[in-house]
Amino acid sequence: MAHKPAVIISAFADEAANHRTALEQMTALAAIGIRNYSPRFIDVLGDGKIEHVTELCHEKIDKLKQMHAEYGVSVTSIGARVGKVKLLNVDDGSHNKFVPFDEYMQGEVARTIECAKALDTKLIRGFSFYHPRGTKPDLHLDLAADQIRTITEACAQEGLVYGLEIEPNLVGETGPLLAELAKRVNHPSMVLIFDGGNVAAQNKNAVQVYEEYRATIPWLGWMHIKDYRIDPNLIWTGAVDEDRLKNFVPCTDGDSGHEMIFRDLREELPAIQQRLQKLGIEGFYLETEPHLKGGGQFGGFSGPDGMGVAVRALCAALTYAGIDYSLRTFADIRALRGF
Repeated sequence: MAHKPAVIISAFADEAANHRTALEQMTALAAIGIRNYSPRFIDVLGDGKIEHVTELCHEKIDKLKQMHAEYGVSVTSIGARVGKVKLLNVDDGSHNKFVPFDEYMQGEVARTIECAKALDTKLIRGFSFYHPRGTKPDLHLDLAADQIRTITEACAQEGLVYGLEIEPNLVGETGPLLAELAKRVNHPSMVLIFDGGNVAAQNKNAVQVYEEYRATIPWLGWMHIKDYRIDPNLIWTGAVDEDRLKNFVPCTDGDSGHEMIFRDLREELPAIQQRLQKLGIEGFYLETEPHLKGGGQFGGFSGPDGMGVAVRALCAALTYAGIDYSLRTFADIRALRGF
């Protein structure tokens, strides 16, 4: 009997921690049974100072790595903010900031690359820049692709892979736009990250979400798992008001159609994983980012209970679709105890 294709379940653990402490995050991961996570916002010492992982000093990075070893946790990717700045220095009424690109490369991008190397991951999550509000994103594909290519090349020089996430209000806000960016960047060290919830939040139904997922397949590197229930009272204006996003739900309950996506993914996984292996990536990650108690521009929150609900929903959906996964076992516990 043929083996079922398998995925690796990961999480944004800061969503599971009431106070964002590293101890809470590691404990939640261990209790749920997850071995992998992408660090984002974290209070390493438990002293109330929450920092983005790319801003941690060397001593805190070392402390975090000690906790990874203690709790049997590995880093999937850096949950970076790269690409979440304005593409052009235009006052468009938004609160997004503009940073000259050379300065951005030497600052945010360089710090993120160093963080990935320090935490022993090959993957960096990033974005495709905010185009001026009120303009069409396809008018800005060339400049966005040029800047993304430069970021990707800097990552590749250090043996890293840059993942470009689909998200509303950015140049790569749809599957076809993200695919067009991938074509123009044309670099083996750049992959795409699909997120059905980020598409459904644009008032798109399951069929539309599926079509956008399909557009990313040739470059798909991993997926974020959250879902969104469309607001029937929303009058769509072409942009998402991120302050009003309150309808996030587990992946079995929303309008993204994860059942349809996962059944297709089951057939695509062997080819995707073969492509990822050439980049030195151990498998295909499904990263839970559920936002069940709120979400916005730079993160979200689910609590330990919400993360548990989200992971159990994901496991049920994968089982139904015929995709294998593994959570922690007694053998893992014995290994951590040195047996």
